[in-house]
Amino acid sequence: MNRIEISKSSNVSVVRFKDQKIIDPETIQELGEELFSLVDDGQHNKLVLNFSNVEFLSSAALGKLITFEKKAKRTGADLILTNIAPEIYQVFTITNLDKLFKIKDNEADALAVL
Repeated sequence: MNRIEISKSSNVSVVRFKDQKIIDPETIQELGEELFSLVDDGQHNKLVLNFSNVEFLSSAALGKLITFEKKAKRTGADLILTNIAPEIYQVFTITNLDKLFKIKDNEADALAVL
């Protein structure tokens, strides 16, 4: 597995995706499990998801992110998305996901508000 890399910046967990394209069901499932375990263990209350390496997300991957956002909210975790490629961000705006997620241009902006 290991679809993500996690680094701690003070009390914030920064999550970076290893895959450039998050498309196939197996990858999405593994990614979901790894993300969910972050909020399940209760040790990651402030999360920044950095998409700088991601070039493409399937609709199923977006669905997994929505599920993760709801789970994070239920556990009281703060979640911010950063470094989203313009093509992917366009999908977020078309589907109104830019209203659901807190999105910042870059990691430094996200860390500044958490």
